[in-house]
Amino acid sequence: MDNIQQHYEALIDDRITEFFYMVRDHLSPEDIERAKDACAFARIAHGNQKRKTGEPYILHPIAVARILAVEMEMSVNPIIAAFLHDVAEDTKYTVEDIRERFGDDVAFLVSIVTKKKKENYNTSKQVDNFQQMLDSVQYDIRALLLKLADRLHNMRTLNSMRPDKQMKIAGETDYFYAPLANRLGLYKIKTELENLSFRFRCPREFASVNEALRIDRRNREADVNQFMQDIKHILADKGIKVHTEMHYRSAYKIWHKMHTTGCDFSHIDNKYYIRIIYGDIPGMSEKDTALKIYSLLTDHYKEHPHSVNNYIDAPKENGYQSFHFKVHGGKGFWEEIHISSKRMIHKSQLGCIAERSEGSIVRWIEKLKSVLQDIAANGKEVEYMEGVTMSFYNDNIMVYTPKGSVVILPKNATPLDFAYEIHTNIGKHAQYAKINGRLSSVKTILQHGDCVEIGTNDKINVRPDWLDHVVTYKAKRQIRTLLNRQKKTPYILCPNCNPIPGDEIVGFKEEGNERITIHRRDCKTAIRRASHEGDKIVAINFDSDDELLYPACLKISAIDRYHLLIDLVDCITNSLKLSMKSINSVCTDEIVNCTVEFYVHSSNELHEVISNISEINGVDEVKLCNP
Repeated sequence: MDNIQQHYEALIDDRITEFFYMVRDHLSPEDIERAKDACAFARIAHGNQKRKTGEPYILHPIAVARILAVEMEMSVNPIIAAFLHDVAEDTKYTVEDIRERFGDDVAFLVSIVTKKKKENYNTSKQVDNFQQMLDSVQYDIRALLLKLADRLHNMRTLNSMRPDKQMKIAGETDYFYAPLANRLGLYKIKTELENLSFRFRCPREFASVNEALRIDRRNREADVNQFMQDIKHILADKGIKVHTEMHYRSAYKIWHKMHTTGCDFSHIDNKYYIRIIYGDIPGMSEKDTALKIYSLLTDHYKEHPHSVNNYIDAPKENGYQSFHFKVHGGKGFWEEIHISSKRMIHKSQLGCIAERSEGSIVRWIEKLKSVLQDIAANGKEVEYMEGVTMSFYNDNIMVYTPKGSVVILPKNATPLDFAYEIHTNIGKHAQYAKINGRLSSVKTILQHGDCVEIGTNDKINVRPDWLDHVVTYKAKRQIRTLLNRQKKTPYILCPNCNPIPGDEIVGFKEEGNERITIHRRDCKTAIRRASHEGDKIVAINFDSDDELLYPACLKISAIDRYHLLIDLVDCITNSLKLSMKSINSVCTDEIVNCTVEFYVHSSNELHEVISNISEINGVDEVKLCNP
């Protein structure tokens, strides 16, 4: 055996010894023996296989098992599966060999994370693998946790990969695995995955932001440490002992905020937060203690208005609890403070496994199951990954119905998302929203804590532009379904002349599709096309339809007088029952110039409007313009 091999054998032995020392109090003697058997089996199965780093491959399964055992505090079967997770994919042994030696449960977990080899994939190899993992949640959440541990170690050792492979793996991580960790409540793992992905996707930007954070910490640390000491003294005087920590947000979080706000590093606020951790106090609940700390600190420091976020009473969907607010620290900065109990901290690190049962994530799993089933049934309308990521992989906000019921939505959701979450028909006929009692558009972006009421109108139906103003899978699917059911027109209207039924028109068949573009016969574009595309001219029926409306625009000149605008509006809306889009009126030296945009069914209806407006007292001229 050469020196390098001897070195590696010694390294493997050291890692195995270290692993079983770390789990000695976590696993029973019987479980430890089973885990040792699995480790030995994996070592034999992988034999002389190497990783891209040149290290023995077995070091990877050992590291994944360590993440599951130490960082996730999982039970023995997922740990055994971690030792064996690449055996069926990369060695001569099969899942059946694993089943025979380690049982059905371990074999199931290994089978879920073993990539299935196919000649043809439904969409792509990557998406099929994601779907295989997500389908496993219908049976057991541990398979996802095993895959997360596998991905975390791969990201920690990504240096050895080629840049193109780094980009592929980092892209998957940022798009799928980090948000998945977030939804499972594994905040620490989610943050590390985001940061590692950023590091390998954008190394120069990562280095730049990291250096800026290092300098910022050096400049502020002394002042913040003093502020934290003051906090401890204030609370200690009232008999409350706490631990304080300064936590800088990750380079990825800062970079993301810079890009979404358009600010440079120096103008980004809340680069760090101060965590206050308290233990149990006899006779006081966790909430009582948090509120007591909040009250004592705001007695000493000026509180930032509207900065309170109470995640104790209303935890995030991933289970996160804490009490957030900001105070002025006296050095020109608003200090962000998070008050958390030791239990809350433990839960934020372990997420769905903190309670030692799946009871804490039953609601999340049931919601995921229902959406996966819905996606499977309607796969032609929404791509698989789009549907999954829209539904679960966003920061969420909590908004409220007028009766106080909580509705959880992704960040950047609108009242349309809210309406579809309540009921499909409410979404379909949504006309307006009242946000915190104030009349608002259904396209308004909602904020955490908003109280939302939806006003409906049976005459309102789904509109194509709504797709640009919803973010949830449910809303997008319902809108697409309803749009697909609406009468489809086989033609395109020229945007320059805006023809409407009853106009003298001409049609041109477009290459590559069955659509026909309709122009008015006096349209300059139509005249030009007729001169050299005469063979594309087709006859077409362009009849009016009670369900279809077309935009129209009029410019009106009139002598100013009392009641003039009311008469104009009455002529369009009351007399002909047409909908107005806008009216813009300017009066100069007693002459009114007014532009009115509205909707008509036909040119006959438009000319009736023109005729009626022309008869209004004081109106001098009415002419068409492009809407």
